[in-house]
Amino acid sequence: MDIVTLIPQFGGLIWTLLAFVVALSVIVAVHEYGHYIVGRWSGIDADVFSLGFGPVLFSRVDRRGTKWQFALLPFGGYVKFKGDDNASGGKDEAAMAGLSEAERRRTMNGAPLWARAATVAAGPVFNFILSILIFSGIFLARGVVSEPLTVGELRPLPSVQELEPGDVIAQIEGRAPPAFDDGVAFESFLSNLPEQPVLDYTVQRDGAEQVVEGPYVYPPLASQIIPLSAADDAGMRAGDVIQSIDGDPIFAFDQLKEKVEASEGAPLALEVWRDGEVLNLTLEPRRTDEPQPDNSFRTVYRIGIAAGMFFEPATETPGVFEALGGAVSQTGRIIEGSISGLWHMVTGAISTCNLSGPIGIAETSGAMASQGTSNFIWFIAVLSTAVGLLNLFPVPVLDGGHLCFFAYEAVSGRPPSDRALKVLMSIGLTLVLGLMVFALSNDIFCP
Repeated sequence: MDIVTLIPQFGGLIWTLLAFVVALSVIVAVHEYGHYIVGRWSGIDADVFSLGFGPVLFSRVDRRGTKWQFALLPFGGYVKFKGDDNASGGKDEAAMAGLSEAERRRTMNGAPLWARAATVAAGPVFNFILSILIFSGIFLARGVVSEPLTVGELRPLPSVQELEPGDVIAQIEGRAPPAFDDGVAFESFLSNLPEQPVLDYTVQRDGAEQVVEGPYVYPPLASQIIPLSAADDAGMRAGDVIQSIDGDPIFAFDQLKEKVEASEGAPLALEVWRDGEVLNLTLEPRRTDEPQPDNSFRTVYRIGIAAGMFFEPATETPGVFEALGGAVSQTGRIIEGSISGLWHMVTGAISTCNLSGPIGIAETSGAMASQGTSNFIWFIAVLSTAVGLLNLFPVPVLDGGHLCFFAYEAVSGRPPSDRALKVLMSIGLTLVLGLMVFALSNDIFCP
């Protein structure tokens, strides 16, 4: 093989690894800092704060005696509190034996129950806070759609286009559109529009009302390419317009969905318009377990493109509290969808191939980074929520497992015995490693 042909692949691999390391490092740093700072506020001293594992590349000791370090393997991190046996916790009996009562109070194992519980819970909580802050920032930067619906930026299309930026849309085919943020009403409005490639738009322009022609509201336009999808693999780009499928002309995104779903995975020949050029691409739709509004799942075929209107709506900056509210709702939807997806995988309702491992996450990191900074930062927020949720699962070695131990202690008045803790931690570690191997096998063997 010509070594020149390997350069793009090598460059893509480096980019993917770099994006994955950056995303993971940010999330881990915030998670572990949550443990550290709440522990400090609770009167618990930390011996080590480490980003990465293995040989230490750089370190320094602060005035509190905490060693801050960067290690060679950037795939995680930890906080080792005073009195801990190792990075995973546990009691260092020899170290604890020589401490006074005041010194024991400043260890994780000697601190009051409330301080230990707060310190452990802080890691996942800080992950959720990170997600909320990122989502809020993106909502503030992107803005919310103005009302009434106003044309912002027109997307390039190969069809009739008489609208202009700044046009206020009063009617489409004689009907006034509902508020854009009323998803159900707006979707119902769109479904009742005539299915034709050109529609009449009544707009307010320069203080006067006039009727102009424009394309179907949602043309077969790829506003975004889903990473690792069939469209991504086929080389489609955001902004591509699909003009025909297997020789049949289409003008609406719903027509595209119908064709893809009816294919049942058979190859489709697409005629794609891109910046004035027509490309012929062939791709195979893939089975996807798609979440529904009632938290169930439906198995459908998809090619991996997101729909978009033929124009970018004009936006306005929301208030800080409005952005925070939307961010909290977005984080809640990710948590709800993740729990629902895991439950449906456990019960066999959907394929376990929906669970990605480190390779899949790394590939998605690289793909999102290649689509722009905003998309990559959004992905970090989504992944941060997922990491926070995963750590709350009641599995020993995870934060949720420790919180279960603390709950037992609160009810019984005494902690589990050291022997029981060691057994449970071994079981928990086995479960976590087993899950990692299973997810890795999904990355390798799932289509």
